[in-house]
Amino acid sequence: MGSEKQGFIWLSGLLFLNILVLSTADVHYYEFFLQESQFTKLCSTKSILTVNGSFPGPEIRVRRGDTVFVNVHNQGNHAVSLKWEGVKGSIDGSNELIQPGTNFTYKIELKGEIGTLWWHATSAWAAATVHGAFVISPAANEDYPFPAPTSDQTIILGQWFKQELTEGDKTIAPGRADAYTINGHPGETYGCSNDTTFEMQVDYEGLYLVRVINAVVNETMVFAVASHSFTIVGQNGAYTKRSFTNSLTLAPAQVVDVLLCANVNVGHYYITARPSSGTYITNGILRYLTTSS
Repeated sequence: MGSEKQGFIWLSGLLFLNILVLSTADVHYYEFFLQESQFTKLCSTKSILTVNGSFPGPEIRVRRGDTVFVNVHNQGNHAVSLKWEGVKGSIDGSNELIQPGTNFTYKIELKGEIGTLWWHATSAWAAATVHGAFVISPAANEDYPFPAPTSDQTIILGQWFKQELTEGDKTIAPGRADAYTINGHPGETYGCSNDTTFEMQVDYEGLYLVRVINAVVNETMVFAVASHSFTIVGQNGAYTKRSFTNSLTLAPAQVVDVLLCANVNVGHYYITARPSSGTYITNGILRYLTTSS
């Protein structure tokens, strides 16, 4: 009898929480324009398919329980559809191609998803450049189940190909990448002086929620920050039991949320990302802005 009562109280509490979240939910509208854009990396310029002219694409940032409408205008040369990794409910039109010159609006109703998801083109050639983060913060009346971060930072591990991934009316499945990127930056390891390097700025003793997305097709990626460790707090749109590590190994399409405490000697430290196969490596910089007392 006691266990049944406890179960009823637990279910009642969960139902109340869901009602409370839904009562404070918002509706968000995003406009995505698929278009060809010129980008220069590895000392050469090429045309790539982008969303709103950026690589990676725009970040969606909402709260738990919100509803999101994303109107996708295909101004490119090929039919494309988008996949919403980690969204639990079904999404109308997710299996249909958006033809050039047309548009389609995705309706995404969030339920229990929390933390970081991401979106990308369904075809491998387009997914190499058409992808972005989908960040779901706690609802207005919710707290994090871990110490509240000073700030958060999204990091998308990507890849870059020198070859064109489209030729005429044909599309080419990407092979091995010529470089890897952190938020679109190849870093300083590929020998091109014009390449840019990602930089994350932190304050001493700040606590940062870092959202790491592996958008690299068919490659497991290893991510680390020199002299710093991570506390894993979430994966693939859900909170997890906390665990500790000095590096992250992310399978293709995997997302991991970690806490990083900026509490080592003030300076700058390399952020590194590499495929587990060991081919190539890209780097960024973690830079302290304030000094320790």
